[in-house]
Parts: sequence; C-alpha cells; structure tokens
Amino acid sequence: MNAPLLSAAAAAPASGLEWRNGFADLGADFFTELVPTPLPAPHWVATSLDVAHQLGVPAAWLDSDAALQVCSGNALLSGMRPLATVYSGHQFGVWAGQLGDGRAILLGETAGGLEVQLKGAGRTPYSRGGDGRAVLRSSIREFLCSEAMHALGVPTTRALALTGSPAPVQREVVETAAVVTRIAPSFIRFGHFEHFAARDQLPQLRTLADYVIDRYYPQCRNPDAPGGNPYAALLQAVSERTAELLAHWQAQGFCHGVMNTDNMSILGLTIDYGPFQFLDGFVPGHVCNHSDTQGRYAFNRQPNVAYWNLFRLGQALLPLIEDVALAQAALESYQTVFPAEFLQRMRGKLGLQAAHAGDAALVDGLLNLLAHGGVDYPIFWRRLSHAVASGDFEPVRDLFIDRAGWDAWLLSFSEHPGQSNPRHMADSMLKCNPKFVLRNHLGEQAIRAAEQGDFAPLHTLQALLAQPFEEHPGHDAWADFPPDWASSIEISCSS
Repeated sequence: MNAPLLSAAAAAPASGLEWRNGFADLGADFFTELVPTPLPAPHWVATSLDVAHQLGVPAAWLDSDAALQVCSGNALLSGMRPLATVYSGHQFGVWAGQLGDGRAILLGETAGGLEVQLKGAGRTPYSRGGDGRAVLRSSIREFLCSEAMHALGVPTTRALALTGSPAPVQREVVETAAVVTRIAPSFIRFGHFEHFAARDQLPQLRTLADYVIDRYYPQCRNPDAPGGNPYAALLQAVSERTAELLAHWQAQGFCHGVMNTDNMSILGLTIDYGPFQFLDGFVPGHVCNHSDTQGRYAFNRQPNVAYWNLFRLGQALLPLIEDVALAQAALESYQTVFPAEFLQRMRGKLGLQAAHAGDAALVDGLLNLLAHGGVDYPIFWRRLSHAVASGDFEPVRDLFIDRAGWDAWLLSFSEHPGQSNPRHMADSMLKCNPKFVLRNHLGEQAIRAAEQGDFAPLHTLQALLAQPFEEHPGHDAWADFPPDWASSIEISCSS
C-alpha cells in the first residue's frame, strides 16, 4: 500500500497554481485514482525555468523543498487529483490489448490547461508486473530530449523537473530511481481510443472523442467540417498534425524508436522518449532501438508507420464516423500534408525562400548523396549554412566520399531559382540547422557523470540544447563528430 502523502499546500513559497483535472470528469471507466509512491531521500537533478515560466510557477517555488517533494511524488498540492489512465494499443504492429499508464501518474491540470504528470512515480493497476519506477539514465534522456525538441521547434511534451533518489531499481543491472515531471496540453494517445473501440464500448468512445474535440479541436464542430461529421473531422485534424510532426522528425534526423500506437499523441506531439536518437551519419535505414530486431521503426520507415498508426485510429473511430469512405478521405490528408510539410522544412534548411518546381529533385539528390557516404547529418547542415555565407564550400566538400557527386549537386544548388542574397540565406539557414543536438554520446556522457553525482555536464548540455542555433563559443567540442565508441551505445525499450 502506498504511504500517505504529505501536504505541500501550506509550504512557502507557494506554487501560485490552481489545480483541476478535466480528464477525471470523464468517469471511472477511463482511469484509476491513486497516489504516487513516495520517493525516498529525493534530490534535484535538473529543472526547466522555461517550463516553470510557461506554467506560471515562480522560480523561487521551484527551488523549494515543497517543489522537490511534489515533483518526487511525495506530496500533493491542494486541488490535485492524481490518477493513472487506461489505454490499449498495437506494439510493433501486434495488438497488445490493455496497457495504460504503468509508471505515469497524472497529478492534475493547471488553470491554463496544461496537464502535469509524474513519470516513474510508482506502480499503478496498469504496470503489468513492473515496478512503476523510472531510472536516472532514461529519465535524463527524456528530460533533455523533450526540452531539446522544443528548442528545435518540434511539437513535444515538456519537462519541468527531474528528481533522483538512491533507491535501487532493478533493470539489466541495479540502477537508481528518478522521476520526471512532464507537461503537455494532453497526454491522450491513439491507444485511448483503441481501448474502448476494441471492447465495443461505444458510449465511452464517444465520450472520449467529444472531450478531445471540445477541448482541443473545436473547429471539428463547424458545419463545413468533412462530411459535416465531427469525428471524421477529428481524424483528419489528427492526421494532419501527425503529418506535420513526422515532417519535423525526418528533417531533423530524429528517430523515435518505438512508434507503437500507445506512444502516438492525439495532439501530434512527440511523446514517450525511450530509445530515441538523432542521426549521426545519415543512414536512412538506421534502427536506434536495440529491441527492434525487425527494423520496424527504422528512420526511413517512420512516415509510413505513422500512417499505419493513423489507420488504426481510424478503425477505432469508425463506429462514430459511420462512413468508411469519409474515414478514408480523412486519413488521406496525411498523404498530402506530409510530403508538402517535409519539403517545406527542407527548403528552410537550404535557405530557399520560395517554392519552385525543382525543389523536390534538389532535396532528393542531396539526401541520396548524404546516404551514399553516411555523411554526418548535423555537421553537414551547419557547415553548409556557414559556407553559403562565406562562399567557401571546401569544409562541406570534405565530408563527402563522392566529391564529383557533391560538385554536381552544388552546381545545381547554386543555379537553383530559389537562391537569393547569400547573407540572407545563411541567416535563415543558421536558424533552421542547429549546431547542438542531443547526440547519443553526449547524453551518455551526462548520464555517466550524473550517476557519480556530478550534474554539471547535464546542466551544460541542457543550456546548449536550449539555444541550439547559437554558436556558444568555447563549447565546440559539444558539436563535434561523435567518438568511435558512440556507435556501440545500445538503447532499448527498457531505457
């Protein structure tokens, strides 16, 4: 049985937040109410002042012991109503049945409409035999990546805080426990809809869909929505947001690693950072998840997997849509939006100011060149941005094995009608092509130091990733090629 939680409501300084829980209004079929399992001897690992500002939390409160206790699952603020939600889903393409928040507990929702969730706060009825805990290693990766993705402009959940504890947690080896305080407008997933559809629970399915439409997609109630059907309009809106998200991922070279339907956000957010990776060398078939032995979630398969997952969502919503053709039309919007959004992202990376007929061919030719030599993806784009400004393309050419191929592409690029003033192009490119990304080896170095009680590398990396497009003089080593040992890092679903 969970130990009773302390009350932090009277602690000073106050958080300044009012709490509610809109999800709790859906009814008992959707969740189980419970309190987090207290984390013994908690300590701060990292916090995000930017997220605190977004929430309206005073920085002084985030420095307090009251905040430490709340963010560790040891205390509740007045108005919080913690619960774990139930959902189902397809995992690695196979129906997995009931899943749910196995180690995440929703504390509540701020008056501004942001949900606050603890990940690693102990067992729930949906833990499926697990301990409900998160370890420091994986929690550092989630904290850093959610904040890094936000700084890159990629839709994502956020992280307010990361706390640690000496409490042992058994994984492949014994590690120490940690809790991430996650923030999002909603943590609802495709799997929430699949859960009720699979059980033929139409009233609950409709309740959930109406809640999502009324809270997050009110435009779906418009009379001119597709077929005048709000549920088809919802499917189309989610398809389009998901297409935009995948365009961001592919342009940034981001591999999610475990795109199960229960890890797909109904709001088109990047959610559940597990075995993710930003590409080092551009290898389209790269698989970042050691557990993905079939390569289902390889980098170049992500757009098609997202569509497959949307199809599963469409099947779940079909009892509400009641028209197969209308559902198919809603899904097809993904096939239109994704390529258009991806090409637009790539135009930005190339500094092209307007669309032209040859843009797709130019991008495809470049990606083929990058793939042929496994060229370092972040470094290529940053060097290209500087080269456009200086006119010296030799540092970029040095990255390629196929020098003749590069020369031919560069000629096409220089003659492209989208070219404009080099200085303006370069300025634009430097705002699209980050100098600093969360490479696996950088995360690993921060983790190794943190496991020894040294959080300075983590905090430095957090600061660099918060402003990834800036030069940050004196920190060039954090933007250099990965060391040879980086290729041996293995990240699995247990991470």
